[in-house]
Amino acid sequence: MSRRLPSAGTLAAALVVVLIAIAALSPGLLTGRGPTEIDLHSTLLAPSWAHPFGTDDAGRDLLTRVIYGARQSMGIGVGATAVAFLIALALGFTAGLAGGVVDTVITRVLEVAFAFPALLLALLVISVRGPSVATVIAAVGIGSAPGYARMVRGQVLAVRQAGYIEAAAALGHSRLAVVRRHLFPNAVRPLVAVATLGIGQSVVWASGLSFLGLGVAPPSSEWGALLDAGRVHITTSWWLEILPGVVIVLVALAVTSLGRNLQHLLGGAAR
Repeated sequence: MSRRLPSAGTLAAALVVVLIAIAALSPGLLTGRGPTEIDLHSTLLAPSWAHPFGTDDAGRDLLTRVIYGARQSMGIGVGATAVAFLIALALGFTAGLAGGVVDTVITRVLEVAFAFPALLLALLVISVRGPSVATVIAAVGIGSAPGYARMVRGQVLAVRQAGYIEAAAALGHSRLAVVRRHLFPNAVRPLVAVATLGIGQSVVWASGLSFLGLGVAPPSSEWGALLDAGRVHITTSWWLEILPGVVIVLVALAVTSLGRNLQHLLGGAAR
């Protein structure tokens, strides 16, 4: 049976993710400028060959700032998703394995938390801790965790009923060994794709918080902070707002597309 070739959309998404990864890990490969280089003779220049994304009110090259902002924006996205899944794994596995009263209590708590919009939970965390990179990571992670925890619990309950789990227990393996060798890997594997999807979502939420002035503040080159700084000039210098926003959308779409493909691959492997 021949393998299906990746679609053009998948290849485009992979290219975007590769470029963003290079920007986050080694931005100097994509630009020779610095994100804080000020040129007061080149303020608010429209996009051109010399400055593809234009310049801001301090004469800084906007494309360079977007490239350097990838490290912070993607770092927040990955960090927030990691926080969300650590919380989700702890709660989901505890509820799914313990059962009884413990399961009931955790499930009710998750249902109450899930009733609140995730962004509202993030805003509550930031209002208590104050805006910073660490707070944004924690806030977005905590806001996302209830939904992921419900998925983890459901996956654990489904895997617990699988025949190979019962067979392993019947062969005399300890409960810890069954969980470590069989239940945990098989319950977590389908969630890897969900985590990938969560990165794009977290980047969008973190950018939204920064745009509202509740996340990373200017003069940081984090993408939401660029949006926040650019809205002052939106009627006269549209590129300061539109182009960073386009980058955020493209990255979210690319990561989501690859996550969906990963979901199909893992689903096929599971079958």
